[in-house]
Amino acid sequence: MKKRFGLDIDGTVTCPTSLIPYINKAFQLDLTLNDVTQYDLNHLVDVSEEDFAKWFAETEPIIYAKSPLAEGAKEVLNKWEGVHELFFISARRADLLNVTKDWFFGHAVHFNHIDLLGTHNKVQAAKDNKVDIFFEDKHDNAVMLHEECQIPVILFNTPYNQDPIPNGVIRVNNWAEANNWVENWLRNWQ
Repeated sequence: MKKRFGLDIDGTVTCPTSLIPYINKAFQLDLTLNDVTQYDLNHLVDVSEEDFAKWFAETEPIIYAKSPLAEGAKEVLNKWEGVHELFFISARRADLLNVTKDWFFGHAVHFNHIDLLGTHNKVQAAKDNKVDIFFEDKHDNAVMLHEECQIPVILFNTPYNQDPIPNGVIRVNNWAEANNWVENWLRNWQ
């Protein structure tokens, strides 16, 4: 039975460490993913919010163009290609659509649709696109998507999303675990 999957990109399809080398280089730090215990990164650097936002806006296209795939993501997404609809819904700015599409083409990752919102509030996009399940790394997004859309949300485990989760938000450590959960979920639909 064909389902429509809503998928975040950064930290979910891309490796959650993608941004760290750029922050380390720009701000002379030596951070690892384990140091990132909050989604907001400004507290990790010794610059104003405005300066950090300016740096991020300037560096964003480079980071997105060079982000590595999360381990196992391509294999699972390729398995789902043609079987399910893959709708990527991201907080990236809309002006980054070409960079984003080039990344997908360059990594040979299929998509049916890409929606770049420019905001972390993905609930309306998930509703508008009628997604049946969502894949996310940001804790509050995962909880809101589940509660407001009444769909299961797969939350990829990272040091920055360790707050408690309600039933219906499923924490996984990797794409293989996500795929296993989805296979069981789909069997229950038949």
